[in-house]
Amino acid sequence: PYLPPFPPPPSSSQGALPFEVTTRFPPEPSGYLHIGHAKAVLLNDYYARRYKGKLIVRFDDTNPSKEKEEFQQSIVEDLGKLGVHPDVVTYTSDYFEQMKGYAVELIKNGLAFMDDTDQEAMQAERMARKDSSRRGLSVEDNIKYFELMCSGDAEGAKWCLRAKINMQSVNGTMRDPVLYRQNLTPHHRSGTTYKAYPTYDLACPIVDSVEGVSHALRTTEYNDRDEQYAWIQNALKLRRVRIHGFARMGFQFTELSKRKLTWFVENGHVTGWDDPRFPTVRGVVRRGINIGALRSYILGQGASRRLTLMEWSKFWAENKKVIDDGAPRYMCCSTEGAKKLRITNAPAPDDNVFLTIDCHPKFPELGKRLIKTSSELLVEDSDVQGVEVGEMIGLMRWGVCKVTDVNDDAIVAEFLPDGDVKDCKRKLTWLSESKQNHTVKLFEFDNLINKKSLEEEENFKDFINENNLAYMTVHGDAGMKSLAVDDVVQIERRGLYRVDKVYGDKGKGGKDVLGRGEEELVLFMIPDGKKKAMSSLSTKLEHR
Repeated sequence: PYLPPFPPPPSSSQGALPFEVTTRFPPEPSGYLHIGHAKAVLLNDYYARRYKGKLIVRFDDTNPSKEKEEFQQSIVEDLGKLGVHPDVVTYTSDYFEQMKGYAVELIKNGLAFMDDTDQEAMQAERMARKDSSRRGLSVEDNIKYFELMCSGDAEGAKWCLRAKINMQSVNGTMRDPVLYRQNLTPHHRSGTTYKAYPTYDLACPIVDSVEGVSHALRTTEYNDRDEQYAWIQNALKLRRVRIHGFARMGFQFTELSKRKLTWFVENGHVTGWDDPRFPTVRGVVRRGINIGALRSYILGQGASRRLTLMEWSKFWAENKKVIDDGAPRYMCCSTEGAKKLRITNAPAPDDNVFLTIDCHPKFPELGKRLIKTSSELLVEDSDVQGVEVGEMIGLMRWGVCKVTDVNDDAIVAEFLPDGDVKDCKRKLTWLSESKQNHTVKLFEFDNLINKKSLEEEENFKDFINENNLAYMTVHGDAGMKSLAVDDVVQIERRGLYRVDKVYGDKGKGGKDVLGRGEEELVLFMIPDGKKKAMSSLSTKLEHR
């Protein structure tokens, strides 16, 4: 019998002693890390650090048909983004020769056999709990066919190695699972040295034991395989490893399957694996998630075994708590809906008169910056609809003005140095009309899937949200020219944004729909977790 899982957090009664805990995160280099992987790696990292132990990052590179060096490198980069620094980086492929020896040992001990039953028939036999006709092959014949399979010979392609466990088991994973099969695709590390490879079911329990893993954290979808995992270690007389199951993390309106995410990329529904609409680690980071907030959110879920479908709104609300206080404030004005506001007693535009204001009105320690004032201002047309002569208008960060005339060309007003903002029905964002202003593109995003949760029989392609991207062009405060990529700012009365591309930097490659290859400053709206937008100016898409 295999050892029962231990409750979180591991305690000394489950062998979790300081300096004796070794965990592992075994990603397959066949895609980019997504938000679900982030939970797995952060939990493994947390337990290793909590018990002053060791974290192994092991690339599970046993399937050369799917694996690429590109994916392996991206995983290393994304682990760095998450602040995870493994003590050791290993590769399952380093143990290919050793696992081949273990496979032969299973055959010699009568615990594995070679089978050339075709895949469809094998599946039917497993469902019917019927032994394969090849189950009784002699050890000599099994060794012969195993070597034929490993040689790369075409005749060996139809053979695979299966564990000889129990075809009558109520646990389907114990019905003689496949342990080895031929694959002639060159491996991205070992090239053409090997022509057959172990399956994950064989490789994982062997390498976990050999590398000294003390606690294997696995998602609960592997529960049925835990018995198989223990069987492999017992059959090979390997050191036992404790298994702890935790629920994988899923999100509403989101697909996390690598196969399905690949479909979105290959069919042009996104610009790449780092698209801000994607649930990949680099996608959510580009959207504006703070790594500290991400770690806190995931670790706050703990290692619970209860499967839940998380709400993005709660995820982004936690993120806002972290980033809002440090985000400097700027003002912008839509290029499509700009209205002129002429202040008769303000400095002429060419006088270059500036106000000194706090970067953040609540946190003066963030510093100060300059903002230009003049007699010619730009305001949002929607903000001044219905304005009347004699009305008091508040100009954010500056003061109060009184409307003296309203015409088709402009609204005319007088600045009141002693005006009281309490007398104003409207408080407007504004910009001095100046050559120093520049164009800014504000992007907004929505979910790629338009259904909260898909049933197993439903095809995700039938629920694609085509209206998932929008942008608007605005006049930006001249001070925004100094922003750097990844800076987080708040555009007054619009929301929080992350800088994706700085002004004047066209970047590498051609243009794309997210503003790459263009001169403008490009900002991505960061969701705040609220159902209601900050103001009527905020969004063209549904606010989430």
